[in-house]
Amino acid sequence: MEKNPKKRMTRVLFRLAELYPEVESALVTGNPYQKLVATILSAQCTDARVNLVTPALFARYPDARALARAEVAELEGLIHSTGFYHAKARHLLGASLQLVERHDGEVPADLDALLALPGVARKTANCVLNDCFGVASGIVVDTHVARLALRLGFTVADKGRAGIIERDLMALVPREHWIVVSHRLIAHGRAVCTARKPACTSCPLSELCPSCGRV
Repeated sequence: MEKNPKKRMTRVLFRLAELYPEVESALVTGNPYQKLVATILSAQCTDARVNLVTPALFARYPDARALARAEVAELEGLIHSTGFYHAKARHLLGASLQLVERHDGEVPADLDALLALPGVARKTANCVLNDCFGVASGIVVDTHVARLALRLGFTVADKGRAGIIERDLMALVPREHWIVVSHRLIAHGRAVCTARKPACTSCPLSELCPSCGRV
């Protein structure tokens, strides 16, 4: 196995590109506002569940101005099934109000401005910038990316330390791959390198993975 992590990452990126040439976010959204809302809702929730909730949510609150005027009880009722709905409703209301007051109701294409919004950390900000504006602000680290980064030996941090994992990955992945690498790692994490029973024996990355057969 290649010992140099940068060289091994290069091979992993090439293999992932072969396996998943066309990838995109599983969250169904149509604009930056919807992406921001859906990503906030996706915390501790599956994308599939969020996709069941957002059609009615976006029909009721089609933009930040409408969401900023939402009644808390009604909003919580619409997002209840995504979990942690009290906190998520608070974040959505706070973020939408700030968008109206500071950004004329539009989602800014700026990392610092996004991070200033309630409920928005680097994962959410990167999702919006990467997928909606094509800005390689960083690498999205969700539970799949964190798991694969650790198993592939590209970080020693666990999934609760997303900032460290992102920093470790950015040091190894060329910037032009920052946007797509997370989508490909997520796809591989869902299809092959699952949390409980990874398919190591049939994994196309097995020869590049120090955890192969040990999980």
